[in-house]
Amino acid sequence: MKKVKIIIPIIIILLMGALVGLCLYLVSPVSKSDKKVVFEVKRFENGYGMKSLISDLKKDNLIKNETFTYYYVRLNKFDVEAGTYILYENMGLREIFEKISDSKNVKEETMTITFKEGRNMKGVISTITENTKITEDEILNKLKDQEYIKSLIKDYWFLTDEILDPNIYYPLEGYLAPDTYEFKKDATIEDIFKKMLDQESDILDTYKASIDKSELSLHKIMTLASIVELEGNNENNRKQIMGVFMNRLNNGMSLGSDVTTYYAIGVDMSERDLYQSEIDAVNAYNTRSPQAGGMIPVGPICNPSRESIDAAVNYNPNDYFFFVADKRNNIYFSRTNEEHQQIINQLIQEGLWYTY
Repeated sequence: MKKVKIIIPIIIILLMGALVGLCLYLVSPVSKSDKKVVFEVKRFENGYGMKSLISDLKKDNLIKNETFTYYYVRLNKFDVEAGTYILYENMGLREIFEKISDSKNVKEETMTITFKEGRNMKGVISTITENTKITEDEILNKLKDQEYIKSLIKDYWFLTDEILDPNIYYPLEGYLAPDTYEFKKDATIEDIFKKMLDQESDILDTYKASIDKSELSLHKIMTLASIVELEGNNENNRKQIMGVFMNRLNNGMSLGSDVTTYYAIGVDMSERDLYQSEIDAVNAYNTRSPQAGGMIPVGPICNPSRESIDAAVNYNPNDYFFFVADKRNNIYFSRTNEEHQQIINQLIQEGLWYTY
C-alpha cells in the first residue's frame, strides 16, 4: 500500500507534466518558417462559426489541432473580427487569435498594378484607367495642375523646374518608376504617383553622387536614359548607345533617334514608318531634324528602367558615332557613315533590315 501511495502521485505528476507539455506544444507555432498567409475571417453567419474558422486555420497550416484550438479559444474568450489578415506560420496560437480579434489588424483591400519599363505617359495612363476607376481626364487634369506639380518639385530632390517647360507634353514623364505596386482599392491618382515617385527616389539616390559629378543635369540624364531604354535591349548595348550619344553631342551632331520623332508626333513605333515631313519637323523632342545638331530633347520620352538609368550614368566611352539594329534585335556599331551604310546594305541583302 505504501508503494501504491508513492506511485500514484508520481503518475499524476507525470500525467500533469505530459498534459502541460502537450498544451505547450499545441499552442506553439506550426513552423519556424516566416511564410506569409493571407487569411480571411468570415462573418459568423449561415452556418459558418468558430469551428469553421478553426478548420480554415488548420487547412492553411496555421494551427496544430482543431479540437484543442476550439477549447482554447472558448477558455480565453477570444472575440474574432471579420476581415482579411496577414498571418505567418511561425505565429503561436495566442498571437494568431489576438491578431484576428483586433479590427485594427485587418488588411485593407488592395490591388496590384504593373507598370512596364519603357512605357510612356500614355501607357501609364492606360494602365491606371484599366485597373482603377480613375478616368483619363482626371489624370490629365492632375498633370496640368501647376500647383500640384510644383509641390512635387518641392518634395522630390530629382524633380526640377525643367519639368515645367511648356514644350514638355507630360511633366512627370520619365520619373514614374516602372515596377509592380500594391495600392489600396480606393487609391487616388496622387497616391499612385507618390508611390511611383518614392520608388524613383530610391533608385536615383544610389546614383546621386555620380549625377552630381556629371556634365549633364539629372533631367538631361533621365531624358537620354529614356531614349537608351527604347533603342537598346540589354545592359551592354545600352551603355554603348549612351557612349554614341555622348560622342555625337560633343561633336555637335544630332542624336538621330527615330524614337524621339515618334514621341514628338504621338505615334507608336509599331503603327507605321515615319514620313519625311515628320523627320524634318522642328520639334522640342525630334532629334532627326536637320536643325537638331547637339540637341537633347526637352524631356524624357518614356519611363526608363533602372538598367537604362545606370547606362546613362555609367556609359561606356567609345569611338562610335552610329548604330543600327536588325530584325533579330542585334545592334551594330560603326565609326563612320560609310561603315554605317555598309552594315545597312548587308542587312538588306540578308533580309534582316526592317521594312514597313
